[in-house]
Amino acid sequence: MNIFDYMQKYDYEQLVFCQDENSGLKAIICIHDTTLGPALGGTRMWPYKTEEEAIVDVLRLGRGMTYKNAAAGLNIGGGKAVIIGDPREHKSEELFRAFGRYIQGLNGRYITAEDVGTTVADMDMIHLETDFVTGVSPAFGSSGNPSPVTAYGVYRGMKAAAKLAFGSDSLSGRVIAVQGVGNVAYNLCRHLHEEGAHLIVTDINQENVDRAVNDFGAKAVGVNEIFGVECDIFSPCALGAIINDDTIPLFKAKVIAGAANNQLKEERHGDQIHEMGLIYAPDYVINAGGVINVADELQGYNRERALKKVETIYDSILKIYEIAERDGMASYKAADRMAEERIASVARSRNTFLQNGKTVYKR
Repeated sequence: MNIFDYMQKYDYEQLVFCQDENSGLKAIICIHDTTLGPALGGTRMWPYKTEEEAIVDVLRLGRGMTYKNAAAGLNIGGGKAVIIGDPREHKSEELFRAFGRYIQGLNGRYITAEDVGTTVADMDMIHLETDFVTGVSPAFGSSGNPSPVTAYGVYRGMKAAAKLAFGSDSLSGRVIAVQGVGNVAYNLCRHLHEEGAHLIVTDINQENVDRAVNDFGAKAVGVNEIFGVECDIFSPCALGAIINDDTIPLFKAKVIAGAANNQLKEERHGDQIHEMGLIYAPDYVINAGGVINVADELQGYNRERALKKVETIYDSILKIYEIAERDGMASYKAADRMAEERIASVARSRNTFLQNGKTVYKR
């Protein structure tokens, strides 16, 4: 790939390559857009097969965070980082401290957090070298485990989607099929159960299924059976790309709203379910509770304030459908447009103008 051509095409600001021979650190930091504020996005640690694979991933993830943070109404931009390595074998204090020094060198343009392959303990080691890190231990003023807050945001977004589909946001009596019952989805199920919803669940981990059955009276089905069950709402909370050619013909739900990332295998699948009349809550909007929560740490964490902000995911889902109806497009495209319109508006207010669809700063 030609990195500069790709960066120019999608208007990336900065790509930083980091290496430290003593610790074995090989990392890449992507800063996509800082129009709304410093870039915030987690650090992923993964045993990428090639350096090109790592570059492609961090570019994709960094741009995704710009849209996610903008759609969430946060005053932060989008970025991401990846560390090349197996999180089960290659972690060390030296490695994370070295990485923390690189973050410190960016002087606040990028703020990190945990992601796939990294933990609160890893963030604590990064914190030894820089303050530009969120999701550290509560002893340092952090918000702690983000799963309950992410789940609360999905719950609020699901209620908004239900209002669009059924005319009421009440989930009492609704049948909701939850694919994957990990930490986020378990907390989501708790909210749904407390409101009186009927749950159908599946997971590759039988312990997760048993817990949901025992605690919430959920009905368990097989991992492949979940797509075609009779339900009002299908909630994907496991792997991505589960809205695809194979699963779409099976759906009997009127609403798709869940915590999983990258739910559409391809963009055309978003158009397809739109044409079928399904209400789809775009994933990066409905699952933004976690980043909203850690972003609050930048002001000195206040849980009540963070939860009030997370509640606005309800309004964001409704706004997306206003845009979708206004512009005659599927909800996933409307979510992008909502984020882009906010970035453009703030850019203009900062003495900028738009030229050929890109933000150009006046000198």
